[in-house]
Amino acid sequence: MADDAFGPEVVAAMRGRTLPEGVHIADFGIRGMDLAYRLLDGYDVAVLVDAAPRGGEPGTVHLIDPGPPDAAPEAAERTLPQAHGMDPVQVLALARQLGDGTGALPRVLVLGCEPAVRMRGDEPDVVVGLSGPVRDAVRRAADMLESLTAELLLDPRRDLSTPAVGR
Repeated sequence: MADDAFGPEVVAAMRGRTLPEGVHIADFGIRGMDLAYRLLDGYDVAVLVDAAPRGGEPGTVHLIDPGPPDAAPEAAERTLPQAHGMDPVQVLALARQLGDGTGALPRVLVLGCEPAVRMRGDEPDVVVGLSGPVRDAVRRAADMLESLTAELLLDPRRDLSTPAVGR
């Protein structure tokens, strides 16, 4: 919970917007295996939206292009399927294994937000709700995702090296 709910909140903010044909939005939550299989459905690009600690100011939104999924083959060798709790690296590695070198994986980008509060899992209490800076970043991220979608529909391989969108 806490700022880990950034992705679902951006998805919720996108639900009221008109999406172009061929664009799908979904909240996979902790269902990493479902996401891994969905990545094999023939999409050109997938944008994962998540809290992503990178050492910046809380609420800073980053567009991350991790490169081709085969850039780290050793990650695939370590990936054991799990029903829940897979991080994006594990999901991509599993999808790569499932695709078995078919080249079926889309380009994957991450729209990440610097969290202020991130749960480790061993806390005695659950923190509900986003921190202020991350809550304020939801609309910016949804706007960014909407314009990014339009750009990627024109050219799925476009170079997207852009600076972080601050608070």
